[in-house]
Amino acid sequence: MSYIKAGQDANGNAINLFYEDWGQGAPVVLIHGWPLDHTMWEHQMMELPKHGLRVVAYDRRGFGKSSRPWESYDYDTLADDLKAVLDTLDLQNVTLVGFSMGGGEVARYMSRHGGARVSKVAFISAVPPYLLKTSDNPTGVDKSVFDEMLAGIQKDRFDFLSGFGKQFFNVSMISHPVSQAVLDWSQTVTSLASPKATYDCAVSFATTDFRQDLATIKVPTLIVHGDADQTVPIEASGAQTAKHLPHAQYLVYSGAPHGLFFTDKDRLSQDLLAFAGKASTQAGL
Repeated sequence: MSYIKAGQDANGNAINLFYEDWGQGAPVVLIHGWPLDHTMWEHQMMELPKHGLRVVAYDRRGFGKSSRPWESYDYDTLADDLKAVLDTLDLQNVTLVGFSMGGGEVARYMSRHGGARVSKVAFISAVPPYLLKTSDNPTGVDKSVFDEMLAGIQKDRFDFLSGFGKQFFNVSMISHPVSQAVLDWSQTVTSLASPKATYDCAVSFATTDFRQDLATIKVPTLIVHGDADQTVPIEASGAQTAKHLPHAQYLVYSGAPHGLFFTDKDRLSQDLLAFAGKASTQAGL
């Protein structure tokens, strides 16, 4: 298995990030959402390399097969982890793609590390610019929503994750856009994450303000968001990011939930291919 060293924890233990590196060509780095791991990108990882792209996807610290340190789940550290991935693999002219929480890593990396090695960025169902509702961020989400989320994680993480998975894909009594098998996969992956990382990362994406980070982004940008997203509401996120980045290409997926990487997998792959500079040559993508 392939790992990248991303510093040490407070006890001097190495922090290793698991990654997969498929295909050849222009590099695309996929950053997963919370509380999943890099396997959420299965369909994009299978499709993009068929069209001349090199796809790298890694597990955030605390998730998947990466190290599970006790501390340091703030966005500065997570952006430094992303830098370790790009530097260790010596990737150049990268297209960074961040889903949900991963969009925060993209934004913070671009400001904290000056956008080094990056030529394009994409925000997919992403949390920037600032999820928390405050006096100067009236479109944000009420603090009570995040308090309830954190309480649910503490009380019964597994039950919380079960309900969260259904919300993630907009599953209800009258709508079931994904199979039970997909929900079971989501439950398994999220349950295996570090409980400390699960909690701390929720605090990070709920409270981190990325508005100044977005101001540093000058490269071509893609924003994709579903207008039926119940997890990261489009009015608080994608729509606001588009206002901060007027040069960006903004694509709204009508009726799509948060987990559009699965429900709209073919469309997302096509849009990522077009954005990364590679058009599909296969019918039916």
